[in-house]
Amino acid sequence: DNDGNVILTEGLVLQDEKVWKDVTGKEVVPENNSCELYFEERNIETFTEKLEKLYPETKYVTRLMTYSWGQKVIRFYDLDGNLIEVRTPMRG
Repeated sequence: DNDGNVILTEGLVLQDEKVWKDVTGKEVVPENNSCELYFEERNIETFTEKLEKLYPETKYVTRLMTYSWGQKVIRFYDLDGNLIEVRTPMRG
């Protein structure tokens, strides 16, 4: 417990919803699409299979698709209504 904050690697900090509400004085609005958390995953098919198996109630914004340039992407809401985007890394 770090007063409602969890500090992860690379400087990422997650904050408890109650802390955010107390600091801003505003309600948290799930599924508002004002921002997203972005991740890259090389084996996105396996990731998608696990997501569907472990969380069948997942609400998708974009099911797994492939862009014309070959990059794959999936977008969904996590259990708290945060928009999550997972893509394969860009080929370099």
